[in-house]
This record gives sequence, C-alpha cells and structure tokens, in this order.
Amino acid sequence: MTDSSSASSLIIGGAAVSRRAPLPTLPPLALYIHIPWCVRKCPYCDFNSHTASPVLPEEEYVDALLADLDADLHAVYGREISSIFFGGGTPSLFSAEALGRLLKGVEQRIPFAHDIEITLEANPGTFEQEKFVAYRKLGINRLSIGIQSFQQEKLKALGRIHNGDEAVRAAGMARQAGFDNFNLDLMHGLPDQSLDDALSDLRQAIELKPTHISWYQLTLEPNTVFWNQPPVLPEDDTLWDIQEAGQALLAEHGYAQYEVSAYAQAGRPARHNLNYWSFGDFIGIGAGAHGKLSHPDGRIVRTWKTRLPKDYLNPAKSFQAGEKSLTNDEMPFEFLMNALRLTAGVESRLYPERTGLSLDTLAEGRREAEQSGLLQVEPSRLAATERGQLFLNDLLQKFLS
Repeated sequence: MTDSSSASSLIIGGAAVSRRAPLPTLPPLALYIHIPWCVRKCPYCDFNSHTASPVLPEEEYVDALLADLDADLHAVYGREISSIFFGGGTPSLFSAEALGRLLKGVEQRIPFAHDIEITLEANPGTFEQEKFVAYRKLGINRLSIGIQSFQQEKLKALGRIHNGDEAVRAAGMARQAGFDNFNLDLMHGLPDQSLDDALSDLRQAIELKPTHISWYQLTLEPNTVFWNQPPVLPEDDTLWDIQEAGQALLAEHGYAQYEVSAYAQAGRPARHNLNYWSFGDFIGIGAGAHGKLSHPDGRIVRTWKTRLPKDYLNPAKSFQAGEKSLTNDEMPFEFLMNALRLTAGVESRLYPERTGLSLDTLAEGRREAEQSGLLQVEPSRLAATERGQLFLNDLLQKFLS
C-alpha cells in the first residue's frame, strides 16, 4: 500500500501518472444494463432516454449488449456478479423473452452469486400482470417502480403517462407476480406542491408496503424542458418543512434512512446501490452506460459507452465512447462522493482497500471537515455529521486537490 507522496510515477505524454499499489482484494462486481427507450420523455428527465418507436429493436439490442459485455470481460478477473440493475429509460418496455435471452447470455459469461439481486426499473403505465409474472420467473427478484406522485395534477405536470390509480395497481400487481421486494420512486418539491400534498403522497406509498422507498427532491437539470421552461416550485421554507415532516413519517413507519434519498425496511437496502456507494466495481453496458472497474495493478478506470441508440447499434462504431483512469489526487473526492452519501458512512479501512492509498491521503481534508462540524470525529469510520449530510457539497470540497 502507498500514499500519493510515496507513489512512484512515470511520464506519459508529458504528464506524470502515479503508480498505485496493487489492491489487496478486488471489490465486489455488479452489472448495470441500460435500456434507453421510454414511451415519452418527461420534462424533468436528464437521463439518456429516447422516445420509443412502435417496434423496439429488441433482438438487435440484446445482441449488442452481449457483445458490449464481451469487450469488458477482461476486467472481471474471476469475480462473480453480486447484483444486476436494469435502468433506463423504461426497461419494462422489453419483453420477458428478450430479457431472458440477455440474462442467460450474461450468466454464460460471468457466474452469478447464489443470492444475486436483480432489479428491473418499471413504470406503472407499462405494467401487465402476465409480463411481470414472466419477469419473476426469469430470476428478476426486485422491482423499482417509478411512481413520482399519486396526484393527477402533479403527474400531469411531470409528464407522466400513468395516473394515481394505475400507480396503486402497479404495486399490487408486483406483489401478485411474486415480488416481495420492491422500491417505489417518489418525488417531492413538485410544482405548486404543499406540505399536505407531499405527505399525502408519502402516506399512500407507505400504505402499499414496499420494502424500499426512494424519496427525493425534484431538481431542475440542464438540457431538460424544465430547465428551459422552469415551473413554479415550492419556496425553500416549504421544502424544508416537507423534508423534516417526511423523514419523520418514514421513520415512524419503519423506513430507516440509510442514504441521502433512500429509505428501507430492516434488512432491505438496495444492494446494487450500496455497491456504488461503497466504491465497488460495476460494468456498464448499453447506450450511455457508465462503469467503474478496478484492476489488480491498482488502476481504477471509469468508462462510458456510446450514447445514442442508433450509434450503439451501428456495428461500425465502438461501444465504448471513452475511459478515464483515476489519479491519486482525484481518489479522495471520488471515493467520498459516494461513501458520504450513506448516513452511516463506511468503515475507514474501506478507503485503502478500495483505492490502494493510505488513509494519510485524507488527513488534511479530514481534519478541516471535522473542525467545520461536517465530518464525524471517529477514527474507525468515515461518516458525515447531520450538518455534513445537509451540506454535502461543502463537505466534499474539503477533499478536492
């Protein structure tokens, strides 16, 4: 193990590139699969999603996904996959037959952990009972259902294709299909939303008894309709009241906050996302997918894939659009940007295990953050204080080189 001051370096293209010590063990490995099509693009969405044509190129896209995975197999190093996440877009637009062929192809290439978590994102407007029974039979054992709100005027403002009744039915259909583990995605801070509106949505979600609730504030992102034509959002005082009252309501009903916007019943946090936040590895396949892969020699590489579906499906173009090896100077921020999202943080030992760097490389930023009341004074853990969780960007700035 080494820190940035003792790492040797070589000169490549005129720039110093630090050699990092080999990692003691490689992190757990997950797989993210991006399905980029939606029925309709929502005005707040900045994800890589595209309006679907009447007939989706399922067969061609599955072929491309498996070929994309083949190109990343060199970074597996004998590991098994601990979790798979189908994100989008709207992955539930794909047939069970297409997803079944894909999962079979993945397992032929990389072994699955015996208790693998396989999550599929789904929107209520695409729910069909027979389809979800078939998904469950494939081994998909967790759903993430994009509700956002149960109130018709809010759903209309968000450009959603479902109504509140369909959202309620979707949760019931998931349970009937055999999913005893599912997440509901819910937003707050919606256009003209009051405290009562927000708590009404939360109460309805809790009544459906999901194992997990992702509850997060609507933000206006560049390159979206809402960014160019911003709606009227609640005042800051109302947003603060919603946050406080909502967290209390969730806790009252047994949903513990374990991450900035994630609440789960006991033993039911999202294992795939926990892997992200603990600086685990993940292969990203599909149009616009991102990955993060560690190598035994200490290199940690972020990758991103070709964004537009038509380019991704073009055999003349490369799946990979780019990659970047993280430098020692970037490592503290990269690690803590994820780890400090967890309300309990992570054990300090995880930093050298996942980065190959000494804890000494965090010393200066850690001292400043502790003195500012943003980081807990706890040698064995890296965890934000309550104040640090509220001002996470200020906390992370302490670790920028």
